[in-house]
This record gives sequence, structure tokens and C-alpha cells, in this order.
Amino acid sequence: MPGLMKPPAGAADFLSANGWGGAAIEPLAGDASFRRYFRVVDRAAARRAVLMDAPPPEEDVRPFLRIAELLDARGFSAPRALAADVGRGLLLLEDYGDRVLGPALCAEPGREREAYELAVDVLVELGRERAPADVPPYEEAVLRREAGLLTEWYMPAAGLDRDEDGYHAAWDPLYAMLARAGRAASVLVLRDYHADNLMLLDRPGLRSLGLLDFQDALAGHPAYDLVSLLQDARRDVPPELEEAMIARFLRATGQADEAGFRAIYEMLGAQRNAKILGIFTRLSVRDGKRAYPAMHPRIWGYLERNLQHPALAPVAAWFERRVPAAARGAAVAERLAA
Repeated sequence: MPGLMKPPAGAADFLSANGWGGAAIEPLAGDASFRRYFRVVDRAAARRAVLMDAPPPEEDVRPFLRIAELLDARGFSAPRALAADVGRGLLLLEDYGDRVLGPALCAEPGREREAYELAVDVLVELGRERAPADVPPYEEAVLRREAGLLTEWYMPAAGLDRDEDGYHAAWDPLYAMLARAGRAASVLVLRDYHADNLMLLDRPGLRSLGLLDFQDALAGHPAYDLVSLLQDARRDVPPELEEAMIARFLRATGQADEAGFRAIYEMLGAQRNAKILGIFTRLSVRDGKRAYPAMHPRIWGYLERNLQHPALAPVAAWFERRVPAAARGAAVAERLAA
């Protein structure tokens, strides 16, 4: 077992105290945060669960528990907590199995459209109600901090001048616009809604899609999760499928201002893709996770498409001045992965 995937201290005691004594603890997955996941197998009772290790102070399991309860109450599939030790950051969760949407579509590409239609329909239903008042807003300061990860991490790694003042001056009117749009819509935004965080389950209707990694949910604009799904950093989504799914969402939600929605979609796409470039660079440079820069070329492809929208003209001009073509995509990614 790799050193980083040894069960956390106290895991066996936690399981014993909650009726899972003697169960095997097997490594399942790590992610881009401090969270780690293990499969707990009780062979005597023929049952399985997932152990989440989210160690404080870096992580806090309470938002996960809160959002999971909200989603379950509204008829969505979010893993139910079987046991919790909030102080140690340990959760024992319902096990959704191994049918992650991304890998499943690699094995069965003919199901791609059907799967994306289901994922879009979940977002449509999620947006039918406003987010609860106690869910924090996706406010201007958050949008600004996230987009700033590009200048903080990607620019120096690419050997470029950060020019943070110029970058944020180009973005500032858009941060304000996006925050206003988010307040007006105020739906629950899961923020990392993509194929590798969705599970295929043997359940009816919308519950056949299992939801993961939603602990950072905020109240904002529904276009954010839609662009997260359709401009997926981890897999290629054909442009024609992206367009078909945007159209499906617009029809189902009856958007009165389609052009306005599409503008918000491209702006949030640019903000998100800039953020991801920064995060994936940080994971490589700071944390030694060298696999992430391999996704940079795909993300740059999305970002360059976003920047073609007229609403993003000032931001596009900044990129044109500050990030030459040679500093985008594969060249920098290869150096970061070395």
C-alpha cells in the first residue's frame, strides 16, 4: 500500500465504535485536496462502505454533511453518512460502487449523449429551487481569488510576468457582473460537477446519478455547474455535444434571455478555466503531483474559446499581451510534469 494511502490514525477505533470492527480498510482514491478515501469491507456481514479521511484543520467535514442532507432531501443521490467523527475528520459513507461516469464512458462511448442528458437534467432540477439562506454566496471576492490563482501560480511557472494589477483590472467589471447574476439566480452550485465526480447507480430517475465532491457548494448562477460539466478538464467533450447540452438546459429552464445566459456561461467558463490552470500548476509545483499539467492543453482549448466572446474582450486582450502562444498548452505542461 502506498505510504500516502495508509489508513488514518484512529480509523480502526472509529470503525469499531460504529459497528464495523474487524472490517478491512482498502485504499480507494486521493484527490486534489487533503481528502483521501478508503473502501471498508466487512466480509462477515457482506457489506461495504467508504471511509473519508478529511483531516482538520485543512479540511472540515461539516459542509459535506450539510450539503449531502440538502441534496438527499431534494431527491438527489448524495452519499449518506453512516457514522461521523467531526473532530478527527472521519466519515463513514454509503458506498456508490465503482461506476464513475468518466471511465464508464471510455468503456461505453455510445452512452455519452444519454449520460450527459441525465447530468444536465439533474442540474435543471437542482436549479428549480433557490439555495438555502445559510449557503454562502458565490461572491465577487471568491471569484476574484479563484481567478487570481492563474497569476499566482501559472504565470511564474511559465516564466511570465504576473501583472496581477492588469489582470484584475481586466476582470473586475466581470467579477461584479457575475456576482450580481449569481445573487439573482441563487441556486445551489456544487462547483466541481464533472464526469469523474458523478456515479452511475442502479436507481430510478435522477437518483441514477450519484453526486460526489460537493462540500464547497455555494449559492450562485446555474451556468457555473453547466460549464464545469461541459468544459471538463479531465476528458474531451465534443463541441457539438456541449452545444446540444446547453440548448437542452435552455429549453428545460425556459431562459428568457438566452444571449445573456450564454454570456454568463462563457465568463464563468473563462474564470473557472483560469482557476484550474492555477490549481493544477500549484499541485505540480508545490505538491509534486505531476499528472495534473497533462490536462493543461485541454483547459487552454476551452479558455481560448471562452475568450472569443465579446463580453470577455478586455480579458482576452490581457492574455494576448501577457501569455504568448508558446506559453500556453503543451510546452509549459511538459516542463511542469518533468
